[in-house]
Amino acid sequence: MPRGSTEGEIKQVIIVRADLDMGKGKLGAQIAHGSVLSFLDAERKDKDIVKEWLESGQKKIVLKVPDEESLMKLYKAFQFKKVPCAIVNDAGLTQLPPGTTTVLGIGPWNGKEIDLFTDKLKLL
Repeated sequence: MPRGSTEGEIKQVIIVRADLDMGKGKLGAQIAHGSVLSFLDAERKDKDIVKEWLESGQKKIVLKVPDEESLMKLYKAFQFKKVPCAIVNDAGLTQLPPGTTTVLGIGPWNGKEIDLFTDKLKLL
């Protein structure tokens, strides 16, 4: 059985900073960056779980946190647990200063492992 796999669901979670005033297009682009980057990390860690996720509908959930500090705490927690994840830092070409941390992408991975840290967060 793959490392991240169980009989439970496999999903990807994208967490967005709610304190940034991003337009809809910018927000969509940042979420997409987080999805792709965390997907690539998951693929490096466990190709079987990624394959299962791709074949089962690619479940994604978008949640929010109040600020950068909250986002970085989650990032460190997922890194510690070795759950695939990726931080997105904006290039600063449009709405945000260069290097602004905007999004955390997590998984695809075992939903139970992701939920340990995200189950109290609200949908975006």
